[in-house]
Amino acid sequence: QVTLVESGGGLVQPGGSLTLSCAASGRFANAHGMAWFRQGQGKDREIVASIGVSDVTLYADSVKGRFTISRDNAKNTAYLRMTNLTPEDTAIYYCAAKTVTSTKYTYWGQGTQVTVSS
Repeated sequence: QVTLVESGGGLVQPGGSLTLSCAASGRFANAHGMAWFRQGQGKDREIVASIGVSDVTLYADSVKGRFTISRDNAKNTAYLRMTNLTPEDTAIYYCAAKTVTSTKYTYWGQGTQVTVSS
C-alpha cells in the first residue's frame, strides 16, 4: 500500500492562489491514478480533479479553468494549483490514489484545510 500526505493548505483571500502538494511513500508506482477531492462544511465529498497514468486530466466543472492538477513521477508527488479562489472553494482537500485495477480510490491522505476568506 501507499501513504499519502497533503500539505500546502491554509488561509487565502478571495482571488488568491494556493498550491497543494501530495507526497506518496511506501509501495507507490507510476501506475497509479491520482486525484484531489474536497469536502466543504456540511457538504458531501466531491472529486475536484484527477490525473491518470498517461497524464490525462479531468476537472470538476466548478474548478475548470482555475485549478490545475499535475504530478512529478520522479518525486512521487502530485500537485493541485488553485487560482482565483472563492469562498465556495473552502473545504478540506484530500489526495487520493488508485491502481488501474481498482474500482475506487484506495489510498487517501489525511486532508489539508483550505479556507478562502477576507
